[in-house]
Amino acid sequence: MLKIIKSSYFNAKIFAYIDERQKLKIIKYNKSLQKNMNISIINYIFFTERYIIYESNGIGKEYKGYDDILEFEGEYLNGERNGKGKEYDYDGELEFEGEYLNGKRNGKGKEYFKGKLRFEGEYLNGKRNGKGKEYDYDSKLKFEGEYLNDKEWIGIGYDINGNILYELNNNINGKGKEYYYDNGKLKFEGEYLNGKRNGKGKEYFNGKLKFEGEYLNDERNGKGREYDKEGKLKFEGEYLNDNEWIGIGYDINGNILYKLNNNINGKGKEYWHGKLEFEGEYLNGKRRKGKEYVDGKLIFEGEYLNGKRRKGKEYNKYGELIFEGEYLYGSRLKGKYYLNEKLEYEGEFLYNKKWNGKGYDENGNIIYELINGNGKVKEYDEDGKLIFEGEYLNGKKNGYGKDYYYDNGKLKFEGEYLNGKRNGKGKEYNEEGILIFEGEYLNDKRKEE
Repeated sequence: MLKIIKSSYFNAKIFAYIDERQKLKIIKYNKSLQKNMNISIINYIFFTERYIIYESNGIGKEYKGYDDILEFEGEYLNGERNGKGKEYDYDGELEFEGEYLNGKRNGKGKEYFKGKLRFEGEYLNGKRNGKGKEYDYDSKLKFEGEYLNDKEWIGIGYDINGNILYELNNNINGKGKEYYYDNGKLKFEGEYLNGKRNGKGKEYFNGKLKFEGEYLNDERNGKGREYDKEGKLKFEGEYLNDNEWIGIGYDINGNILYKLNNNINGKGKEYWHGKLEFEGEYLNGKRRKGKEYVDGKLIFEGEYLNGKRRKGKEYNKYGELIFEGEYLYGSRLKGKYYLNEKLEYEGEFLYNKKWNGKGYDENGNIIYELINGNGKVKEYDEDGKLIFEGEYLNGKKNGYGKDYYYDNGKLKFEGEYLNGKRNGKGKEYNEEGILIFEGEYLNDKRKEE
């Protein structure tokens, strides 16, 4: 017994003159020394070098890093922070001081950054909850009021000169106002329910009216009007879940840009930039049967499913039929493709590409056949110009093939492909038909010496 007392006394005397970090390095692996010094080290984690040293009265210190940097000191209960304590950053500066419960900040506390007070107030389960004050980097009051789950909830925000920047009340029932954080200008005024926009209200941007209308659960729902940054009417009608639903859109000159009716059942029309885009029948606001136009020219007529093409005919800008058949989610699925109003291909498509079918020449003779995207093929643009001819594998260019210019139809490239890209030997030509490169390619790039 005497030997243990002498040893503890001797150890204590020696340790009094040793640097704190050196003490840790000596003691954290030595169980006998820990016992003699009446302390215990638990929760030592080799991968993070994080551990806690407890004293007999429940006070502890928590360290991290291979340099034994102090992270926390304070009161513990059952291995967790409980009571008063302090947290430190990696440089050893005070980061927080206050109360803890079950390992988390609970109760009153203060946050610091580089020695300056940043926040003082109440916490719950590790988050700011309750009354508090927040300060900027110059220690000037930035906000005071109440917090909920780390967010400002009810209170007043200030600028660097101490002037009121905004007033906030996220628990309001009745009329209220919101302000922009950066400049204090009015952002919204209107009616609230349980802190959310409900009822009539107005939105502003840089002091100009942006929207006026009805809200439900913080979103535009019901009648309303929207304005551009110049204050000109942009849309008027009805909204649903923050989206335009039924109404009219206008250009900067006040002309009708489009008409919208997402709730229509029956006949209707859609416009874009004042031009007719669609006319036909709707079901629950979605296209069911009708015609599509671009610049006043018919490009499609047929049936729709859930607003997407299901069955019909496509036309090019010259009014010539280029496809008729079936669609899946708006993409060609099965049908006939025409070139100069003559059948060029019939069969199946995969993501609008020829997949299973036969190709024909202008006399109706079969000139190629595709099986699951494999075989020889010819590709044309919507104007009927040849843009590629060669071999396909799994729907991609593989093997020997030729590419042609869109504008003049002249040969652009001839050579080998792999998975849709130029790979292997090939020749490249400019728009005048002059050879500009001959050699090898890798992943669409020239292998120049």
